[in-house]
Amino acid sequence: MEWTSILAIYFLFFVFSAFVLLPFGVRTHDEAGIEKIPGQADSAPVEFRGGRLLLRAALLAALVTAVYVANYINGWITVEDLILWGPDAG
Repeated sequence: MEWTSILAIYFLFFVFSAFVLLPFGVRTHDEAGIEKIPGQADSAPVEFRGGRLLLRAALLAALVTAVYVANYINGWITVEDLILWGPDAG
């Protein structure tokens, strides 16, 4: 596998990880006991920690990419293993 392919796969996993991790660790003003600004959404976070989110997404993406590349090299799960129905399913 080319290093550029690995980089592209990492980027895809990074973006997906960032969206998956986005709602975790968020506290609203009601949960923190802080008064809201008039017109503010009820779900708005008290403080957005973008750096922490990106770091967690980068680590998760690196882990998932490493597992993906290891599976690609070793062939643990192949396309044939993912076919759950059809003539070769038995």
